Amino acid sequence: MPILDPEKLWKEVLSELELLVSKANFSTWLQNTNVIDTKQDTILLSVPNSFAKEWIQNKYHKFIIKALRRIEPSIKSIEYTICNQSNPVYKKNVMRYKELLTETKELPQMEFNEFYENEESLNPRYTFDNFIVGSFNELAHAAAMAVTKNPGTQYNPLFIYGGVGLGKTHLLQAIGNQIKLQNKNLKIKYITSEKFSNGLVQSLQNNQVHAFKEMHKQYDLLIVDDVQFFAGRQKTQEEFFHVFNTLYENNKQIIFSSDRSPKSIPDIEERLRSRFEGGMMADVSEPEYEARIAILKSKLEIKSLSLSEEVVEHIASIIKNNIRELEGMLNLICGQTNLLGKVLSLIEVKDLLNKNIYSRKKITFNKIIKTVATFYEIEEQNLFEKSRKKEHVLPRQVAMYLLREDFNGSYPFIGQKFGGRDHTTVIHAYEKISRDNKKDQQLKNQIQKIRELLYEQN
Repeated sequence: MPILDPEKLWKEVLSELELLVSKANFSTWLQNTNVIDTKQDTILLSVPNSFAKEWIQNKYHKFIIKALRRIEPSIKSIEYTICNQSNPVYKKNVMRYKELLTETKELPQMEFNEFYENEESLNPRYTFDNFIVGSFNELAHAAAMAVTKNPGTQYNPLFIYGGVGLGKTHLLQAIGNQIKLQNKNLKIKYITSEKFSNGLVQSLQNNQVHAFKEMHKQYDLLIVDDVQFFAGRQKTQEEFFHVFNTLYENNKQIIFSSDRSPKSIPDIEERLRSRFEGGMMADVSEPEYEARIAILKSKLEIKSLSLSEEVVEHIASIIKNNIRELEGMLNLICGQTNLLGKVLSLIEVKDLLNKNIYSRKKITFNKIIKTVATFYEIEEQNLFEKSRKKEHVLPRQVAMYLLREDFNGSYPFIGQKFGGRDHTTVIHAYEKISRDNKKDQQLKNQIQKIRELLYEQN
């Protein structure tokens, strides 16, 4: 028996929900939702963005399913999908979804958000083509290339470890992008250990642990970054162990990264540690001088920036153990070049390096927070709150950007400091400010002024 007309059904549900929640919450979360299709016993509900999707699933799912079943008892489940009706892609996605439903007797085993989001969480900028290989990472690179040729058969699992800022994430994502390029039908997922753990906690709260594990067992390639953050999280380790076993037994490729070897990760169950060590382990060390020069030249080409050979050699001789810091210094030089409208001389670069390397060593987390709060004339605590007010969001994102650029903090570290926010939230903030800083002169001036205040304080 077909389900009631979707538009009429959802109109009745909204009328009921409007009586159950406050006017403000209804207009914020529920008013811009729509049932875009019904099939058998499932409703496909569109929401405007990922934030709304998460909020509605966590806060209002029980109310929604109860109201739906009261009107249409045959309904058993709801699938939430991000879908903006003003977007021309909307109709195309809905049509594709309907095609899939008619092709199979049951709902497809994939998440509906695959049609609306980049489910792989892969950054297309990270490829093997722009990955610099040297003696410091050639084993890890060779193993990564081997995995792309025979996923799930050779070097499974692959465990890459090394210090902060040495290109591990670039290599992991390059594997995912290469395999995706070779076979678009394979299901790929890149996720940080922190995000996996947070997702598990959420599934526990919603009594959906089984569904959470099943979702991760469906992948042909699962990439887990920064697994050292599994340390001390016993429930996370237990559930991930079962996911690992299922994937491994089905010859699915698993890749890990960590800032240390499995033996050096504290508070990890021995059975999980043995899984980490059960395949190929490759370390990434600090880049040698020649590799640092190659990396600098590659970054300069990407940025369309010209520096003399002696300047490049000087930078490579000063910054020795962190690729991210090399890029950070290039960004600073690029900013000064744009500001002055000329290519910097060796003397000018030396002055810039001396001032900023010396300053960065003395800059602390607290100084950045205090300086940003003072500059934007807000309380320091406003930076850590969940507030989405514009006057708080921009300063918070700028603080995250500076902590990444000037303090060299890792994404998970910064996220933890900001109230346990997810790794990807920090990445989003950093990339947004990096992008806006190139085209927004006002923001560029603000960041420059904040840096001047930071360096003056030192």
